[in-house]
Amino acid sequence: MTIDGVLAMLGWCAVLNLGLLLCWFLLFLLAHDRLYRLHARWFQLGEAQFDAIHYGGMAAYKIAILLFNLTPYLALRIAG
Repeated sequence: MTIDGVLAMLGWCAVLNLGLLLCWFLLFLLAHDRLYRLHARWFQLGEAQFDAIHYGGMAAYKIAILLFNLTPYLALRIAG
């Protein structure tokens, strides 16, 4: 695989992952109460715990996108 192929793959992976993160955020923002009721049936969570879990998950996912998609993409773009 060439450098251009890797750059294209990393770029598309970053776009798809950021799109998924945006969908998660919008779903959480617009359907918060419905999501909370759905998960409250299965787990004994308070609303503050539910929010903290989702915000923590979004933060971890964003850091993973930065580390595994955007950083290698930018490093190859600068080096290439």
